[in-house]
Amino acid sequence: MLSRCLTSVGSRLSSHFSSGTSLSMLCVGPTGRRSLAPRILAYLPCSTAEGPSCQQIRDASSIRAKMDAANEALKSDKMMCYQCEQTKGGTGCTEIGVCGKTPEVATLQDLLIYSVKGLASLAHHARTAAGIEDAKVNTFINGAIFSTLTNVNFADDRFVDFVTESRQLHAQLSAKLAAAGVALPASASEVQPWFGSMPHPLTWNSQAVALGGVGDMLEIGEQTGIGARQVALGETLAGLQELLMYGLKGLAAYAHHAEALGHTDPKVYADVQASLHFLCSPAAADVGQVLDQCFKAGATNFRVMEMLSNAHTSTFGHPVPTSVTLNPVPGKAILVTGHDMHDLHMMLEQTAGKGINVYTHGEMLPGHGYPGLKKYPHLVGHFGGAWYRQKIDFAGFPGAIAVTTNCVLDPLQAYKGNIYTINETGLSGVPHIKADATGHKDFTPIINRALELPGFTAESVEKMPKKKNVTVGFGHNAVLSVAPQVIDAIQTGRLEHIFLVGGCDGSEPQRKYYSKLYQYMPTNTMVLTLGCGKFRIFDQDFGNLPGTDIPRLLDMGQCNDAYSALVVATELAKVFKTDVNSLPLSLDLSWFEQKAVAVLLSLLHLGVRNIRLGPRLPAFLTPEAVGVLVERFNLIPANVSDPGADMKMMMQCK
Repeated sequence: MLSRCLTSVGSRLSSHFSSGTSLSMLCVGPTGRRSLAPRILAYLPCSTAEGPSCQQIRDASSIRAKMDAANEALKSDKMMCYQCEQTKGGTGCTEIGVCGKTPEVATLQDLLIYSVKGLASLAHHARTAAGIEDAKVNTFINGAIFSTLTNVNFADDRFVDFVTESRQLHAQLSAKLAAAGVALPASASEVQPWFGSMPHPLTWNSQAVALGGVGDMLEIGEQTGIGARQVALGETLAGLQELLMYGLKGLAAYAHHAEALGHTDPKVYADVQASLHFLCSPAAADVGQVLDQCFKAGATNFRVMEMLSNAHTSTFGHPVPTSVTLNPVPGKAILVTGHDMHDLHMMLEQTAGKGINVYTHGEMLPGHGYPGLKKYPHLVGHFGGAWYRQKIDFAGFPGAIAVTTNCVLDPLQAYKGNIYTINETGLSGVPHIKADATGHKDFTPIINRALELPGFTAESVEKMPKKKNVTVGFGHNAVLSVAPQVIDAIQTGRLEHIFLVGGCDGSEPQRKYYSKLYQYMPTNTMVLTLGCGKFRIFDQDFGNLPGTDIPRLLDMGQCNDAYSALVVATELAKVFKTDVNSLPLSLDLSWFEQKAVAVLLSLLHLGVRNIRLGPRLPAFLTPEAVGVLVERFNLIPANVSDPGADMKMMMQCK
């Protein structure tokens, strides 16, 4: 099998694409306006202008028509957001977010990103011109960006505070520069066309703008959205700029998680701020330079995922295979959702001895594999499924709920009085737990609410249908410990192929593809899962690899644990004296929000090819932009209508 994979590596494009559509055909849209296809083609490393057919991605003319229609409607749109996979109609949410985000919150988020670009430009200048590092600015920038991810914060008052603090930090950093005798950068006087009527963000931050409250910010924020960039740059270049911004959002979130555990890297702060500064510079009008910045962001994100992995393992130990119950037990209860292991640890510490059982939800499930967390006897199990089912899960949970990070949805009244937000998360009318100057968070309000609520009773538990346990904790340390068995299984034919199926889950019917895929999987194959995509199959019994005691289903953890998967793949490649692309390994990834975009950029930076991405490709990438990724990396759309056909191709290393 390995030799078959080696011979197939040379094929440039999978048969998922026919050759009937040239990128040059996409140079002029229905409106007659020239697009960026010629500039895209100039960046392609191949000698031909022949591109992939977009038939199986999405119909190119339909996409173009939708985008042109969306642009025509910009004047009357209440908002424009297309940063996540569930964006309305596959083109953008213009009335209200599918996630529930209001036009007001969307506008305030646009204004915050605009302001943070200015603050980052100033921080970049302070670092390069004067050697000044401002720790508070560094932390704030990553946290503020994190707050704008999909399903993190829906509270308009919190964004007013974020914008205000951004401008305050900008003034303080400007004062430090002035005291050091360093002038503001000349770029502050530059006006880039994609900012529309607004000045350079660095200049706006420095202006004495009257911001009396949310009304003033909304009026200004309306001028900072995606619409101005689309009009000035066209959909392709504007979308590529957003690809970079969304990748930065994901890596900033991961870096913020690591910082909570005391792990930081000056180069990460510098890279994030340099990229934000780039988006305010004339260079951001060049397709090639924007793409290069995207891949640089991927490199930085890989560094961040490694840092976060080390933060987790040095604090809580390497994950070990652990059986986790999905059945609740009688007693008072707290449910911890999100991604933040540090918050879970603090919750376990503060609830010890209080007669409260703690449950994980969503992507907190891998926490049960860490020795430093599983040692707490009142971490009793996992409740519920993937994030998008939370309105069902939370409504049926008889205790308090702590939201540590994304993903959170606007709550139902049934449980609104039981839910609390932490860190960058926010919900209107919901109590928020803030950290003190040392980073400590007092969870007393959550604990008291849990003690007030009934919790699970013996009677209620008895009536619930019993579920099978699931196993977590297969990080790279655990998997590499059985590497000799895996290698022997490959060499003897007992293991023919490995599938890495990771990423986000969601509610669309097309995502059933990821659960149906396994019906076609031969018994001499293995599947590695990571992210909340695991919830499509996490409770199924795949048995062991023939002739071994190794489970065929290994969950490697959260979405950021793509790092662990790459460590395993790299070590296997060393053994077989080849590269990752030549292994009997297929990556079939689902995406939803910006952390997944960051992971994808990391994979592309590492040169990983033949990645399947689904259930549909990002709305912010036009067919021209997709064509670049297809040509360079053979990015393949998941064949959601025929998972069996995808399985056959992956078994052939295609």
